[in-house]
Amino acid sequence: MASISKTTTETLGPMKDPSHPGDVVWFGILEPLEISLTDAAMMLGVRRATLSDVVNGKASLSAEMAFRLQKAFGVDAGMLLRVQNQYDLAQVRKHAKGIKVKRYRKAA
Repeated sequence: MASISKTTTETLGPMKDPSHPGDVVWFGILEPLEISLTDAAMMLGVRRATLSDVVNGKASLSAEMAFRLQKAFGVDAGMLLRVQNQYDLAQVRKHAKGIKVKRYRKAA
C-alpha cells in the first residue's frame, strides 16, 4: 500500500512552492505556544539571530536545530527535515533548465 505522501506526489505531482520549515517552526510551534524568538532561542541553546534566520526563511533548518526543536517541543525532527528537503528541492526545480548534465547510458 502506498503512503499518503507518495500517493499525493504521484497524483498531484511535487509541490511547486512548499513552505520553508521556518514557517512550521513559527506558526506551528512558537506562535501557538506564545513563545518569543528570544525565549525559544534561550530554551534551544542557540543565538536568537540563528533561530530568527531559520524562522524568517533566511537559513536552512539543520539536523541539529531540528533535533533541538524535537527535544524542546516534542515536534518530530524527521518531519521538519522532510519539510526542509521539499523546500530545497522546489528551489532547485525553479531553475532546473539551467542545470546541465549528461544522462548515463549503459553501454550496449
